[in-house]
Amino acid sequence: MPEIGKKTPPLTGPTGTGEPLKLAALKGQWVVLYFYPKDSTPGCTTEAQDFRDLHPQFRQRNAQIVGVSRDTTASHARFAEKQALPFPLVSDPDETWCKAFDVIHEKVLYGKRHMGVVRSTFLIDPDGRLAREWRKVKVAGHAQEVLDAIPTA
Repeated sequence: MPEIGKKTPPLTGPTGTGEPLKLAALKGQWVVLYFYPKDSTPGCTTEAQDFRDLHPQFRQRNAQIVGVSRDTTASHARFAEKQALPFPLVSDPDETWCKAFDVIHEKVLYGKRHMGVVRSTFLIDPDGRLAREWRKVKVAGHAQEVLDAIPTA
C-alpha cells in the first residue's frame, strides 16, 4: 500500500471502453483514484454523479478522475453510459488495484460479514506520488472536498 509522499504502484487494468488504463501513463497531472463497491447502487451512483458534475473543475486543475470497482468491463460500460461519465472506470475483478491500495476489508451488511470494497479515494500528484487519501468515505460533499484539495494553477 502506498504511503503519503511515496510513488504509487505501476498498475494497469481494463476499462469499460475495453481499453487498458495504465496508472503510470497519467503522470504529469493530478489523479483522483476513487474506489467504490458496486456499479448502479444508490451511493455509488451518487458519488459518480458528483465527480461527473465537477469534472470540468477537475480538468481546470489538470486532474484526471478514475473510478475502480470489482465490476466487469461490461457493467462499467453500462454504468458509464447511463450516468454520462466523462472519466474511465477500471474493472478490477481480481482485486489487484484494490489490494494495492488496501481497500478490501470486512464489512457487515444486515448482520452478515463479508469482504468488500471500502469506499476510498486517493489523490496522486503529477509526479506519481500519493498526496492524500480518504478512507471510509461518506458520499455527501466528498467530490467537492477532493476538488478543494487540488491546488489551483
